[in-house]
Amino acid sequence: MSAKIKRRAFITLLGGAATAWPLGARAQQAAIPVIGYLNFGSPESDAPRLTGLRRGLSESGYVEGRNFVMEYRWAGNQADRLPALAADLVQLQVAVIVAAGVTPARAAKAATTSIPIVFGVGVDPVNLGLVASLNRPGGNLTGFNAFNSELGAKGLALLHELVPSTATIGFLENPNYPAFEVTTRDVLAAAPLIGLKVQILKASTDREIEAAFVSLVQARTGALLVGGDIFFNNRIERLSELAARHAIPTMYIAREFVVAGGLISYGTSLTEDYRQVGLYAGRILKGEKPADLPVIQATKLELIINLKTAKTLGLQIPDRLLALADEVIE
Repeated sequence: MSAKIKRRAFITLLGGAATAWPLGARAQQAAIPVIGYLNFGSPESDAPRLTGLRRGLSESGYVEGRNFVMEYRWAGNQADRLPALAADLVQLQVAVIVAAGVTPARAAKAATTSIPIVFGVGVDPVNLGLVASLNRPGGNLTGFNAFNSELGAKGLALLHELVPSTATIGFLENPNYPAFEVTTRDVLAAAPLIGLKVQILKASTDREIEAAFVSLVQARTGALLVGGDIFFNNRIERLSELAARHAIPTMYIAREFVVAGGLISYGTSLTEDYRQVGLYAGRILKGEKPADLPVIQATKLELIINLKTAKTLGLQIPDRLLALADEVIE
């Protein structure tokens, strides 16, 4: 991608920021609907989600800058900023709030009971208290569940099949992730059934992520499974770079990691997840109510393998995994 195109993409990403133009001017005195976007991370980490969100909205007949305006609010990886950012969107009286992740969804829910909210999460939203039920959410929230918190055991088994000689696999998880205890328990329970030991690694800051990789190398742990928290999904390129630098075969939860140079993933695509979120946001703009829109459950889980990365690591991908793969990047 050329520098010119990269620059254009970055400008597009920032185009709806609150500092760019007054809301009234950009929304043409409220004649055009305004969508609020709330995320824990930063603009630089959000490209896959925004690509999917805009695609879903476009399929619904909504094109940013033409017949709707997006108000972006990023917390800069500071969760304590989310309540104020959510309150700001409520004060602007946006037509709908898109909440990317569990913590933003909770902040948005606490900020309003009237403005529709469409979330994208990887944990059962009923257990989180976001909705009353999956089929009839009730209230003002609905959205998409990617099942990230339930994929740890399967990811561990696939990674073991890829590197069968490895006796210990690391599991990198964010202790602040709402499903931390559940996912850790599932992975620890699955490990002895396939003859593995697990090295638990906790990280909720960039420095702790780097320290986790150092710990893996020092312990001579043979591979790594990365948890499905949005904290890690906001650091796709960084995690892929660290895995490459330390030559650690690593399993991820989303396709975008493998596209960025990661070895293997099992789960959904962030872009496709947020296309679904965009479709729901479009339906709400047309007059449907969140309470009547069932929470979408991920039905397509994909196995993606990067052969170039495997070759760099000196790995021979088993024929069975290649046959199972939904996509092989060469």
